[in-house]
Formats: sequence, structure tokens, C-alpha cells
Amino acid sequence: MGLTIGIDVGGTKIAAGVVGPDGTIGARTHRDTPANSVDETAAAICDAAAELIAGHEVEAVGIGAAGFVSSDRSTVLFAPNLAWRDEPLGDRVAEKLRIPVVVENDANAAAWGEFAFGAAKDVEHMVCITVGTGIGGGVVIDGELLRGEHGVAAELGHMRVVPGGHRCGCGARGCWEQYASGRALVREGRAQAESGSLAAAQMLSVCGITEPAELTGPMITEAAAAGDPCAVELLDDLGHWLGEGLASIVTLFDPSVVVIGGGVSAAKELLLKSAQIAFERNLPAKANRPHPSFGLAELGNDAGLIGAADLARRPIAAARG
Repeated sequence: MGLTIGIDVGGTKIAAGVVGPDGTIGARTHRDTPANSVDETAAAICDAAAELIAGHEVEAVGIGAAGFVSSDRSTVLFAPNLAWRDEPLGDRVAEKLRIPVVVENDANAAAWGEFAFGAAKDVEHMVCITVGTGIGGGVVIDGELLRGEHGVAAELGHMRVVPGGHRCGCGARGCWEQYASGRALVREGRAQAESGSLAAAQMLSVCGITEPAELTGPMITEAAAAGDPCAVELLDDLGHWLGEGLASIVTLFDPSVVVIGGGVSAAKELLLKSAQIAFERNLPAKANRPHPSFGLAELGNDAGLIGAADLARRPIAAARG
């Protein structure tokens, strides 16, 4: 199959692009996401795709959507930040565009993009963790995307690491993303600043703000890169939680490569170093088993778009080749 369209549907923005078989993106477009309306969101997706189809010979469309996607890659069963509930998105868009449409979980799509064209393109077993506001995950085993019986496997951010811990948006307590995500980084940074810590007050000054409520994850990352001690400590704590969780995930899946992406990965070694130390400390039988390599994602914000486009040209048991 030749050109396909990849569409990455976020809570505020719909990004779309024409993608070749080698993973390169040609034309692009975007729309705002009308998150509270199922019909308007579908219309915006169709409008973006139609704009690209008008100028290119496109054979299929792949949509990356945050949430649970059915095993036939057509229905969004549940989306945490959009109005989709048992929404037959694939069929709706296909009927409008008159072209095959595949829907995939956005983290799975990003993982597949890194597997097919990015940081894991030379292996057959990989885990991809996207560390953003929450934690997304995707797993490839023997060259195939792990989707599970019902299409909702690899929700790695909701692995419980602290029984009875912080309440998560999923309804449970103690999920990994409550301790190793951008949301956790901001929560801890604001808590330190509100406690009256002089070190945290200095961090706020470095960030150019005065109120803890103004603090953001990118601010903390930039302050850490500038050497601020409080920001460095916050990222070190985040990396610790990330590494602890990865020790469990590697025990389950035995990947060749662990790829870390998402907005928080912009911290690079400030995050990876502490994550690897905690990983090595917590990996079972660490002296008697092969260890995976760790790497940063290579495709950036385009991973989901590229992955969705490539999955659109493959059967449900997506395999390289």
C-alpha cells in the first residue's frame, strides 16, 4: 500500500498528515478538537482528512485516539478526555470519506511508530512509554503490537504501584501515572513551593513566577536543565518512580529496548539517569538476566500520527515486513 493518512486526535488539537511507506510525512493539516461533541469531532476529523485526500492518492486512513479501542480497530469504547462512549468512529469516518479507516489507541500508535521507523526499528521486542500529563504505553512482541483479547491491553500507566495511594482519574488509587508523570511532577513541585521551602521559592524565581499555582512541568524541566537544585531533585524523584515501574514491566515483557517519549522526556538525562538507577535496583534477578537498552523516542510529537498511518496499511495483527 502506498500513501496513507495518519490522524492524531488530542484533547485540543487534531493533527493529520500524509505518510509514505517509509514513514515520512508529506502534507499536513490540523483542526481544533470540539471535545464535547461526538458529531463535531467526527466532522473535524473528516474535514482534515478530506483536505489531504483532495491533493493526494491516499489508500487508507489511520486514527490514533486516546482511550479504549475495540479489537476490530473500529469503535472507541471509552475516551477519558473526549465524549466518545461506544462510538463507531471508524465506520462513521469511512462512510463519509469512502476509504478504509483504522482506529487505534494513541499510545499504541506512537509505540508502533517508534517500532517501525524510530528508536526501536532494529528490534522485534520493545516497550514504549510516553510520559506526559499521564503515562501511555505500547508493547510490541515478536514484531506484533500487543492489543489483548478486547483491544485494551498495555494500559501501563494504570499499573498499581502504591496500594491506597493517590486517586487516579481512572477511579483507582496508586496508579503508576500518579507518581511518574508530568501531573505528578507538577503536583510535587507545587506542594514543595506551598510548604514554604526556600529551595522551592528559589525554583519559582528561576521560572520567573511567584505563585505555586503558576508552576508547570516544562518550567520545572527548564529549571532543572539550568541547574536549579529543587527542580533537579523533583526530576530525580520522578525518574525513581519511572524506573521502579519499568522494572516490573521488563519482568513481564522482556523487551530488547525500552523507549521513553512524551513531553517529560525533554528532560533527557536528568530523567533517564535516575530511572535507570532505580530500574537496576529493582529488577528481579538482575545479575542473572539480560537487560534491555534504554533510549529516547526519535519521532517526537509525530510518532502517533506516523504509527496510525502505518497501521492503516497493515492487518489487525500488525507485523513488520
